[in-house]
Amino acid sequence: MSYTLDQRQLDRIEEILKTELVDNGVRCVFLIDMAGNIVTNLDNGEKQHDIYSLAALAAGNFGAVSAMAKIIGENEFSLLFHKGTKENIHFNKITTEFLLITIFGNDISLGFLRLKVAESVDRLKKILEPLAASAS
Repeated sequence: MSYTLDQRQLDRIEEILKTELVDNGVRCVFLIDMAGNIVTNLDNGEKQHDIYSLAALAAGNFGAVSAMAKIIGENEFSLLFHKGTKENIHFNKITTEFLLITIFGNDISLGFLRLKVAESVDRLKKILEPLAASAS
């Protein structure tokens, strides 16, 4: 599927990610398509991650978990979470084409993060769903 974001849409997406997530303590957040291409990324400037490798692996991971969901009779798992000793990764499917990946430390509770991600996803869907509809 092909989609095109204009600069105004990209600016709105980045504003949402900054105000809802980075400004609330998230270390890094990026929006990718399901092929692993990065649409946009923001971070707090404290730590640099290899987001290109992360994006490719995240897309593959999400695809593998989706296949597992189907095997057990679920249509999909819309979010994934991996907990580490210092950093955690949260994946959330926004539309059939877009995935939001958030990296955060143990200083943010998972409940708070999920709330902020859910609010962000609702706002992002208003921008991204029309793209998916026009591309199909």
